[in-house]
Amino acid sequence: MRGDRRLACAGLALIAGLLPMAVAAQGAPESAIPWLSDSLAAPQASSTMDEPVAVPLTGPEVTVMPLGQTRRDAVGLLSTRLTGLPRDAVAGSDPERIADLIQTLPGDAIPAMQDLALMLMLAELDPPRAAGDTDRLFFARIDGLLRFGALDQAQALLERAGATDPEAFRRWWDTSLLTGFDTRACDAMTANPGVAPTLPARIFCLSRSGDWAAAALTLDTGRALGMITDEEDALLANFLDPELFEGLPPPVPPRPMTPLAFRLLDGIGETPPTLDLPLAFAVADLRPTTGWKSQIEAAERLVRARALDPNRLLALYTEGRPSASGGVWDRAASIQKLDTALIAGDPVAVASALPQAVARMREAGLLVPFADLYGERLSQVRLNGSAADLALRVGLLSPAYKRVARDASPTLPRDAFAVAIAQDDFAAPPPPGNLMQAISDGLTGPAPDRLTRMAQGERLAEALLEAASLLSGGAQADPQDIADALAFFRSVGLLDVARRTALQLLLA
Repeated sequence: MRGDRRLACAGLALIAGLLPMAVAAQGAPESAIPWLSDSLAAPQASSTMDEPVAVPLTGPEVTVMPLGQTRRDAVGLLSTRLTGLPRDAVAGSDPERIADLIQTLPGDAIPAMQDLALMLMLAELDPPRAAGDTDRLFFARIDGLLRFGALDQAQALLERAGATDPEAFRRWWDTSLLTGFDTRACDAMTANPGVAPTLPARIFCLSRSGDWAAAALTLDTGRALGMITDEEDALLANFLDPELFEGLPPPVPPRPMTPLAFRLLDGIGETPPTLDLPLAFAVADLRPTTGWKSQIEAAERLVRARALDPNRLLALYTEGRPSASGGVWDRAASIQKLDTALIAGDPVAVASALPQAVARMREAGLLVPFADLYGERLSQVRLNGSAADLALRVGLLSPAYKRVARDASPTLPRDAFAVAIAQDDFAAPPPPGNLMQAISDGLTGPAPDRLTRMAQGERLAEALLEAASLLSGGAQADPQDIADALAFFRSVGLLDVARRTALQLLLA
């Protein structure tokens, strides 16, 4: 009896401590990404009645920070030596404009533009000078990585920059739940009193530490005080005591889904399907405990967004024998057939397997990742006729496009034009067609003045994102936009980006 009373008092003390934080959380601004949970919200300082209301100063906006302190906007994972970008690539930009460009990047952009965007989000650059909010660009980059499913990169960037304040910690917390580091996230929450966990997050972490009694008591007390919604109550109660709800319908998944809700549902054996959820949730399906088909589907989505190494997808395709036909299974079967032929070194078998593999991967929007895996290997196989033409196109879409082009003997005008591009023969006459002419104009003509002025004004990264947005329609984009984007990439020395973009527009 005395122990129960002490436990109850401890629970009430915990609730009392969290109550002001929960009130503050209700007034917290919504995140830029709807599915980012509000499991952590910044506590807001309250003023007493005796304190005067602060009067805002008028005049120019000034940002103050201690000498020697590095702004998070400047933190990155890729040095200028790796990216080739100057350190002042965003120094003259408005962070709000860059944030808008990152937020509006299409998820189905051509792979060269996705690679460029990911590189810019991970680059280590001097921060914008005109930033009113010194973290605006940093959080825009993190949110962009999360939107593209690049959770490992986002987690690494947050950890390098420091995620001890509520806004950063919330993103790190959500990312850790989806990547399987929930124990570490709970340990960090417990060790960092500067962040304000809401009750669902606290209850979850109490259970993860093995203190089920305290977790159940906190849930009961929060329910009695009206600090737990009916939706949260159902999820947490099922998670803490699943046997009590045996035979009853599972709790209804919330909309929008949050990482904490996903983890709670997963814990009671009701893991939500991720195909209709934001791309970041697909990372959770890469766990070996997930079904093979779900793992492949998740890997395909992430590889398509350039957030996952294609070799991970190849390993899944070749993991076992497809048990059915159609969709995922057809792709796995075609890849297995081609992979076996290549390993055996059998040109006849390769020529037989290649057309079906290319067709299946093209239908799924995975032709460029397929080329990353097989382009160079196919160029080393002696093929004839249409199989040789197909292998050439795949090779030109691969990172080894220069070597493939050097040894190529194209038979079709479009392939010959692609080979010329890969060898920097930009003056080669294009075949008839608006797309071919636009590519030729972009590789030989002047860059647009607007983008050039931006690059010269220490706004190169902004200009690159603007150029990427011109290509949001892929090969169906306006021909002038295609020419302008290619000309700009070439003018700032990003020849590899220009070539790969042209080849993907032409062949993929």
